Amino acid sequence: MASTYMSRLIARQAEKYGEKIALKYRDYATETWKPITWNRFAELVEITADALVHIGAKEQENVGVFSQNKPECLFVDFGAFRDRIVTVPLYATSSEAQVHYIVEDASIRYIFVGEQYQYDVAYRVQGLCKTLKQIIIFDPEVKKSAEDTNSIYFSEFMKDGEKGLHRAETDRRSDASSPDDLANILYTSGTTGDSKGVILQHSNYEAAFKGHYLRLPDLGENDIILNFLPFTHIFERAWSYFCLDKGCTLCINLRPQDVQKTIKEVRPTAMCSVPRFWEKVYAGVQDKINETHGPAKWMMLDAIRVGHEHNIDYLMNGKEPPSILHWKYQFYEKTIFSLLKKTIGIENGNFFPTAGAAIPYKVEEFIHSVGINMIAGYGLTESTATVSCEWKGDFRLGSVGRVLPGVDVRIGENNEIQLKGGTITKGYYRKEARTQAAFTDDGWFRTGDAGYIKDGFLYLTERIKDLFKTSNGKYIAPQAIETKLVVDRYIDQITIIADERKFVSALIVPEYSQVEKYARDRHIDYTDRKDLLQNPEIINLFKMRIDTLQQEFAHYEQVKRFTLLPEPFSMERGELTNTLKLKRSVVARNYKDIIDKMYEEEAK
Repeated sequence: MASTYMSRLIARQAEKYGEKIALKYRDYATETWKPITWNRFAELVEITADALVHIGAKEQENVGVFSQNKPECLFVDFGAFRDRIVTVPLYATSSEAQVHYIVEDASIRYIFVGEQYQYDVAYRVQGLCKTLKQIIIFDPEVKKSAEDTNSIYFSEFMKDGEKGLHRAETDRRSDASSPDDLANILYTSGTTGDSKGVILQHSNYEAAFKGHYLRLPDLGENDIILNFLPFTHIFERAWSYFCLDKGCTLCINLRPQDVQKTIKEVRPTAMCSVPRFWEKVYAGVQDKINETHGPAKWMMLDAIRVGHEHNIDYLMNGKEPPSILHWKYQFYEKTIFSLLKKTIGIENGNFFPTAGAAIPYKVEEFIHSVGINMIAGYGLTESTATVSCEWKGDFRLGSVGRVLPGVDVRIGENNEIQLKGGTITKGYYRKEARTQAAFTDDGWFRTGDAGYIKDGFLYLTERIKDLFKTSNGKYIAPQAIETKLVVDRYIDQITIIADERKFVSALIVPEYSQVEKYARDRHIDYTDRKDLLQNPEIINLFKMRIDTLQQEFAHYEQVKRFTLLPEPFSMERGELTNTLKLKRSVVARNYKDIIDKMYEEEAK
């Protein structure tokens, strides 16, 4: 039986590339990027593998990695693969309740943590868990609890691996590994008790590599990649593994909020991102156009018009642009478009995979008009990321590209996109009923997304599954938040807004009698109910109570803004079913103006 491809991937690349730079990370003390060669990367993977054996991690045991993006995440991943160990990544922003659930569910004995927040959460969880044996801390600046005599720093952990005492055992495990081995368990974002661990085997990644070799032929050893999305997310994880396999240099962005700075420092040739990144680029250009006057403004608008005609009206539709149009486009490409790309930090751009949420049509149209090779795609954790993606010059606005070689797609009942192939998960960890429900009787995976295929391109139409996805690509389970908040005595009805939005907001129908009593007790004057609900004291009351109730949720799941409604949802307006269940689509339509207003200030 063949051993796993990734168990010796880094060692093979070191033999090929030697002292070429494999990884870079930003040293925030010196504000410089520190390089790690392929040789050093391979050495650190071997030391990590030895150290994992030394602490007693067994074959196919689950080891947690609770950290923001750091080179150490990759040392642990590939060290674990050498040892037939399974890594379980946790989002760096995960709440204590979420970490507790995953540690218990996956029976994690060892967890690697990034910085102070992750250590503090893991340490509190350790006191509640029977399974968690030891915390290993990446950042040497982390201050351990005074009572903590058990946790160790990564440097201490590595010292045991440096002795090389377990190299024979590591080699034995790699030789014994199989593509059927588990590589990762990726827990989907969602409620604490309902989160599902997606099983990904080495064979899933190997199948994904094969499909991407054919779909992304231009990626290679000269590409510089900025890792911006969290490694915990399948999109960045699978992409990074593939980039390493292709010999690219990975530049690891530690803090997502710093991307506008780091992208200018790195000037990458490729970077996968969510649509929100490009929304900000689009908004920035629109602001610039609005601030500009005279010939300069005309030129910017004409450049976008020419780009649209050249790249979309002609090239996208397989037609050759007229020579005068091509000449104009080349002129703008060397002037306005070149300056725009340099300002963003992507003047060396090869292509930019984008997925995780719907791309607004206007944004996609603009990005292609200015000559940025944004590659729209679609995928799930359960499909090891890519189901479909575009390629340079082979795209259609509004589509998510052509289906990846090796993945089979069919359109099932309710226009559901259903999948088969080597990249598709075998199911959910320790959840047989959930696994069975996720597949059709004839073995196709149910995505929960509706869509259709036209001219070889896949289009998404709506989400069947009742999960929201923010424009930053995070999954939100609205019922979990609503159930938590509606228990408050001041809240009668609540509906969460988050799908394709930048953050979570809410429409709240207050328990009017309680609010009115609160106002009387505090001598708050008001003319009518609407006036009362707009009073700053009342708004602050709700903010305080919501913040208290949602503490267990991760930051991205928490309600950032809300509107108090002077009238309840009703059956008459079609907002409630006969069984008083909320019709989200009707509420979204009926309250569109109110909802849009909550997001107005964040539009830029």
